[in-house]
Order: sequence, then C-alpha cells, then structure tokens
Amino acid sequence: MKKISKNTIIITALVALLPFVSCKKWLDVQPEDKFTEKQIFSTRQGIADALNGIYLEMGKERLYGANLTSTVLDIFAQRYNVNSLHDFSKYQTYTFDDKNVKARLDGMWTQTYINVVNANKFIQNLDAYPGVLDKQTDSLFRGEAYALRAFLQFDMLRLFGPVYRTADSTKTAIPYYTTAGTDVSEILPANQIMQKVIADLNTAEILLNGDPIKKVGVIKSANYNYLTYRNYRLNYYAVKGLQARVYLYRGDKVSALAAAKSVIDNATKFPWITTGQVLSDKINPNRVFTGEILFGLQTLDLYDVHRDYFAPDLQDKSILAPSDARLKTTFENNENDYRYNPNWMLTGIGGKSYKTFFKYADIIDKKLDYRLTISLLRLSEMYYIAAESEQNAGYLNTVRNNRGLLNLPPTANLTTELLKEYQKEFFGEGQLFYYYKRMNSATIPNPLATSGSITMNATKYVVPLPLSELTPR
Repeated sequence: MKKISKNTIIITALVALLPFVSCKKWLDVQPEDKFTEKQIFSTRQGIADALNGIYLEMGKERLYGANLTSTVLDIFAQRYNVNSLHDFSKYQTYTFDDKNVKARLDGMWTQTYINVVNANKFIQNLDAYPGVLDKQTDSLFRGEAYALRAFLQFDMLRLFGPVYRTADSTKTAIPYYTTAGTDVSEILPANQIMQKVIADLNTAEILLNGDPIKKVGVIKSANYNYLTYRNYRLNYYAVKGLQARVYLYRGDKVSALAAAKSVIDNATKFPWITTGQVLSDKINPNRVFTGEILFGLQTLDLYDVHRDYFAPDLQDKSILAPSDARLKTTFENNENDYRYNPNWMLTGIGGKSYKTFFKYADIIDKKLDYRLTISLLRLSEMYYIAAESEQNAGYLNTVRNNRGLLNLPPTANLTTELLKEYQKEFFGEGQLFYYYKRMNSATIPNPLATSGSITMNATKYVVPLPLSELTPR
C-alpha cells in the first residue's frame, strides 16, 4: 500500500474489484465486466493495485481512519467529555436506535463487508487468472487477502457480536463470508465465527511463511514495492499478532501466549520509540511510534479527521477531548510518560482550559515516512497479552520502561495495571472498548466526572446488527 518516492508518500489508487454502489444491502452488487476483471489480473501491477485498494479503503474515515479507531469506538469507551449538549451525545449513551447513530454504524458495517467481498474476489481471481505472479508473490498476496478478511470480520464480531467471555459465545453473532458471491450468508454463533477467523489466520500464516520480514525486518526504501514497508500490510508477524489477539478474546491463553511470544522473540524488527523521536524532536515528533507497528494503515483522511474532531479551535460541543481531571487520572499525572505530553497540549486556543489531542496532527516535514499513519496492531499489545496470559508483570514492565516509566512495585495488581496500560497506550486506536467488552467490565470510568463510573451491560456492549442485514430480501 505504501509507495515512497524521494521520501514522499504516495498511496496507490483504488482498483475496485466490485462496484461500490449505494444500496440498502451491502450485497446488492453486480458482477463486474469480465474484460475489466481480466485486464486487472493480467499484470503484476494490476494485481498489486487491486490488493492495495482494500488497504486504502480501510484507511478512510468511515472505517479505520476514524470511526473504528479514534471517534466512534473511543466514544463508546468513554474516552471523551461528551456531555448531553455534545454532537456525539447519543454515541456516549449507547443510543443505538438514534437515526444518525444507526446510519453511521450501518455504513461501517456495509463498507467493512464490501472490503471482505473484495478480499474474497481477489483470492478467487488469483485462481481464475493464474500464471501472472511468481510463486512467492502469489503466496504473499494470497496470505494477505486471507488475513484481511479475518481481520475485518473479527472486528465486526468484536463490535456487533455478543460478550464472548460469557456463555453468550454460543449466541448468533454475524455472518462470515469466504466467497465472492452475492448470496446472503447465514448469521452464525460467535464461537463458529471464531473458528473461521482462526482457520483463515492459520492459512495466512502458512502462505506468509516466506515473508521477507522474517529475515530482514521492515525494509524502508525509496523504491517501493510490495516487499518494502511490510508493516503497512498484513505481514507474517501481524498475522501472529492477530492470532494472539483472537486467541485471548476466545479465552485460550495458552495459544495467545505462544502467538504473542513468537512476535516478542522477534521484537528487534519493530524497535521501540526513543526519547529523541518523540520528545526531543518538537517539530516532527513521531507520536504514533511507527517503528513499533506490526500492522498499520496510511490514511489520507488523517489530518482532516484531526481538523474535524480534535483541533483546539473547535467548539466544546464538537471537539473530542477528555476533561483535564480525567486525562490526568489516566496518565497518573506522570509527565515522563512518552504518551502524555507529546499527544496532549494545552494551547489556550478558544479559551480552552484543557489539553487537546495531537496524536494525529500533521508535522512540519511532509517528506517523513511516518506521516498519515494510524496503528491497528502494535508490539506493546503482544507484551500485554503475554503478561495477562502468563500472569507475568515482567512483560508489562518492558513496555513501561519503553514509555519512560519505572517498573511496577512487586505488590502491584496485574489486572489493574493492565487496564491502566490499555487506557494509556491505545488512545485514538479503538482498542479500549474491545478490552472492556472482552473483560465484560461491569463499569467504565465516567468521563463527565472526576470520579465515578458508568454501569455497563450487554445492551451497551453489543451493537445491534444493521436493519439492512436483518431485513428479509
């Protein structure tokens, strides 16, 4: 997906495998013209562009460019001071039947499954038009496509599915699509969806066994091709990391630990951020810690998203920002934390007495390759998964030491400290709500007060399936 020419970021244009049309049901699409399809899959570049198009679509605001990371998902996690007068108040109160909330959630669902169809269509067309790619390239592309459809549908399970930690894992959840046809798939129980996700990731792991990232790490080069900047694609270690996330969500800590350690054992390929990169460089700080990213996206919407939702000159009813007290509590008033001051600034603009979010603000040097980046899976999560699975605070201390913090005292409660880390680490990345839901947390800190909590239950954790999915055809 990432093309570097003279250190300038260029994102390959989308080559759609199915037409993205406005429709009531996401499956209301017609097969594309076979001549066009044959043209796309007649060259290596055409095939690469088709796969790149899926990544590009995922990075747009309607999906991981905002809704599934910094806006909707983090509002659900009670990150921001969204009061009753705020534009997003209905999201903060989980009013899923509000027409605007329903429309946005329906759009997220629709666009996700269009990308799933495109991943399936991509796999199908590799079979339909053989001989264009060499064996290694075919295996890499095919592995990424399998991983993409698992990644996307697992997130739909986490959002729209039941609270898996309870016996609700046997409840019906979502469909799981493995073909490119237009037939509506059956809505399956959550545990069956998990089996399909794991099966696809196992297939992806095998196909990506020859991924060059295993030998040489993340290659940065002015001469972009699909072998460089592999952490902006679902590479081998991203698949292992996703396996760890999936297994932990399923409650299989033995498998989660094994998958996480396979990444941890190769952590030097994803170097920790340094003080120079994030603190000393005041003009071009690497606030996203891009070297640590196992899988991320570039999104051309990123700085528009910052402008529209986080910029300090926005009105209080429109800006997404925590109260000053809540932010200080989250970071335990620790100014040494690399995740605190670089990402949160008190500008005084608009008379604001609280800090606003700068993680996704633009930098001065437009040639730096970490611009436009958002993380979907990072190294630190592997240490959190290992700590939880093995009940070993040493993994947690490794992350803390690489965030400017000291080791935890021996008396620290690991579960409590893990929660604190998820609250600090994944601001703007959408993972905190999924953590609360996985743990079936009875309460979430109240963002509208200096103390106290919001009571949670299944009606708040489980987003209803879109009406377009439930309405008979």
